[in-house]
Amino acid sequence: MTRAILDESQIHPAARPLIGGKHADIVREVQAAIAAHQVVVVGMAINPFPRKARKILDVLGTPYQYLQYGSYFNQWHRRNALKMWSGWPTFPMVFVNGVLVGGASELQALVASGELSAMLAKKVRQF
Repeated sequence: MTRAILDESQIHPAARPLIGGKHADIVREVQAAIAAHQVVVVGMAINPFPRKARKILDVLGTPYQYLQYGSYFNQWHRRNALKMWSGWPTFPMVFVNGVLVGGASELQALVASGELSAMLAKKVRQF
């Protein structure tokens, strides 16, 4: 899968540091969590879908790391860096073995199909 992003040659050199460094800390924090944990859920307060994803994992007894960044009212600039990095437009972002599997609905579909248990059995990390 490829998605359209601007080629570096199409970005003025003066703009490159801002693009490359804007809220890079939040991306590094998520990458570190993905490297350290088999399952990571990235969410935000008030949004019911991160809670739904966590409840799915809790019912299964699957351990996970949860990272929460703000709510609808704050930290949206920082969360945008995660959306741009991952390409996933909404929260939660659920990672299994370093792979973005989607959000709560996609996690539920993986559970229903049995694919989540197969992924968890592999215990392979991408980062």
